[in-house]
Amino acid sequence: MRKKVLISSGGSGGHIIPASAFYDHLKEDFDVLFLFDKRGSNFINKDNFNFKIIESPRLSVNPFKIPVIFINFFISIIKSIFLIKNNNIDILIGTGGYMSIPVSIAAKLLGIKIYLFEPNLVLGRANKFLIRYCSRIFCYSKEIFNFPKKYEKKIYVIDHILRKNIYKFNNIEKKEIKDKINLLIIGGSQGAKFFNDNLKKSVIEIAKKYKIKVYHQASSINLIDLRTFYQNNQIENEIFDFKENIFEYIKEANIAITRSGASTLSELAFLNVPFIAIPYKFAKDKHQLENALYYEKKDCCWILKEETFDENILTTLLLNIIEDKESYLSKKKNLENFFTKNKWKNINEKIINCLNEN
Repeated sequence: MRKKVLISSGGSGGHIIPASAFYDHLKEDFDVLFLFDKRGSNFINKDNFNFKIIESPRLSVNPFKIPVIFINFFISIIKSIFLIKNNNIDILIGTGGYMSIPVSIAAKLLGIKIYLFEPNLVLGRANKFLIRYCSRIFCYSKEIFNFPKKYEKKIYVIDHILRKNIYKFNNIEKKEIKDKINLLIIGGSQGAKFFNDNLKKSVIEIAKKYKIKVYHQASSINLIDLRTFYQNNQIENEIFDFKENIFEYIKEANIAITRSGASTLSELAFLNVPFIAIPYKFAKDKHQLENALYYEKKDCCWILKEETFDENILTTLLLNIIEDKESYLSKKKNLENFFTKNKWKNINEKIINCLNEN
């Protein structure tokens, strides 16, 4: 009889994307159920998944809301217990976020085997709390900041987990940057207001000197304003909000400006797109900065810090990349070498072998 796996995800694209990759890896060998909250339903094509939705308690530092949070948290645990029992779940995989906590507690109470996933170079707070209960935690490295030493043996290193569709695009030949600059701007699943407000001057300056097309991810409320900006400045563009199959845009890009979510950087790196990382300065425990530094140490990207951001510096950097391609070509080569061993079959076998351990 096939084992039944529950994959629990938070409500952001950064949680949903790797969770959906796990789903793709497991659906041929296990009966898989996807669990997320209402926010998470915005980031997937629900026709492709067997799923359930449970609302999880929103955390708050407001002392007047603590009793309500506690009650909702308890209700989430009870709902999770019934969901696990009614679906005869054998294994839980938690991909981070506060939603993982009540469902993992329910799994622990029911004696269900728990696996966690940490794609960042800093251990997330939910995973830090849950690490004591899990059998294994999937990571990309053993060098995880804030990881408790007494649980280091639980780390199970895998190659960067990617959605299956991306492997269709990894052999597409990109246009040379000298012919046309295809600039991809990725603000994350929610879009980045900082990018909408602070990259315009640099884009205009580049467009004055070179042929350019901009693919710009933004929140839905900013789409009209951005389209107007690009049209007024006669800059070829495609503006989009969250797109499940963002690979259609990544494959066209020859350089990117991006936040530093783990999934986004993995996808850019796999498709061999050198990028300028501008980590979100309010990311918890500075995990986006550490993600970017991981690639910078391998000479695969450039980093500009939001705290000291200056549009003139960005403009100069972009012009240097375009006009003196030595650094750019070096980073492309390093990205190619870094992900050359990332094969769907190898990752698939490793994950399945781990879940089938006694």
